[in-house]
Amino acid sequence: MMDISPQTRKFQKELNSGTSSLVLLSVLSRSKEPLYGYQIAKMLEDSGPDFPMMKQGTLYPVLRSLEENSLLSSMVEPSVSGPPRRYYKITDEGQAVLKEWLEIWKQTKKFVDAILKG
Repeated sequence: MMDISPQTRKFQKELNSGTSSLVLLSVLSRSKEPLYGYQIAKMLEDSGPDFPMMKQGTLYPVLRSLEENSLLSSMVEPSVSGPPRRYYKITDEGQAVLKEWLEIWKQTKKFVDAILKG
């Protein structure tokens, strides 16, 4: 894990707060079945850079917020090994919002890349 400065950590946190909902909706839109938080966290960890972009502690509040806004639905299932698990799946409204957000992301990325390249 790389050693990062407090300024970089703050920048990363601000950047993540804007992209975490997009990432979570995207992961759930590609899944054929509902996923629980730890599964999602492991998927993100396995596909991400050396340091986690989204810590598990921030994952759950974002999932709850997406559900409160009707972009995800959830159900609680008993678990054979431990407490019950809450499984999330994307709603039709979530799919529609994801499409819009992806468009905004593409435009933002294009703009930022153009500015950074000069």
